Amino acid sequence: MMLEPFLANEHHAAPDGDFLDAVLHGLSLPKKSLPSRFLYDARGSDLFEHITELPEYYPTRTEIGLLKSQASEIGAALPSRAVVVEFGSGSSRKTELLLAALDRPAAYVPIDISAAALYPAARRIAQSFPDVDVYPVLGGFHDLERMRLPLGDSRLVGFFPGSTIGNFSQLAAVEFLLSARRLLGPGAVFLLGVDLQKPLDILLPAYNDADGVTAAFNLNLLARINRDLQGTFDLDAFEHAAIYNERYQRIEMHLRSLAAQSAGVAGRTFCFAAGETIHTENSHKYTPEVFERLARDGGWEVSQVFVDENRLFSVQLLA
Repeated sequence: MMLEPFLANEHHAAPDGDFLDAVLHGLSLPKKSLPSRFLYDARGSDLFEHITELPEYYPTRTEIGLLKSQASEIGAALPSRAVVVEFGSGSSRKTELLLAALDRPAAYVPIDISAAALYPAARRIAQSFPDVDVYPVLGGFHDLERMRLPLGDSRLVGFFPGSTIGNFSQLAAVEFLLSARRLLGPGAVFLLGVDLQKPLDILLPAYNDADGVTAAFNLNLLARINRDLQGTFDLDAFEHAAIYNERYQRIEMHLRSLAAQSAGVAGRTFCFAAGETIHTENSHKYTPEVFERLARDGGWEVSQVFVDENRLFSVQLLA
């Protein structure tokens, strides 16, 4: 049953204003960067769904395989009559695997900043699991401190698949985990997808596929600026670049300027040297030991780790 949607923060900044402020700030930095959340407009979200189906992109199929092959073990580790709270729920397609593995789940609370993604997915889950109360919450990670989930004394299970935790800096990841701990409460558990370190011949193609879908996904950010913020970027004058930063143990996505040029945004002009980049996204890759320390700093302890046979990806249970 789908219950009345809840707006986490009735005083959201206007999306275009938030986007504009972030773009003007990010392009004014000595090392230009833009928040990765702005990659996911309607076009970007569609492209990312395509990315998850590419042969080079191992995370999605590996995580889904884990949720299927170890469903009984995962279900046994989680409480009966649980309330599943999913952060950044998106299409919720992995949620169905988790709910099916649980013993009589009581409710599902998807939290997402995109109403276009949130409500259709919530309705689908409600239809597929008629005995589960579905309570969609429209909000972002920055709203966690203000959220209050009216769920009584139910045992909560946080769910954060997709290795999205890897898109955060380590400081931001700790802050997110602390916020999730406060929201979920002291008796909760938290199930997360965590990507693992691996050889570069597997890692790099996942972010630089042969069909150019990831490149289109990255360049779409400039198209969005042109469309929504009166930008004048020449998309043919930039290229997608994905590199591995050994120091920070992460994949970085950049947009590289192919020539000395300038581009306008909302009446402001920004200059680019040939080869200069705009840093658009990170994807940190963890060892079990490093993630265990991160979880502890965020107020959690790693309870169980589920890993695929090739040790590419993990689903980790925190308590």
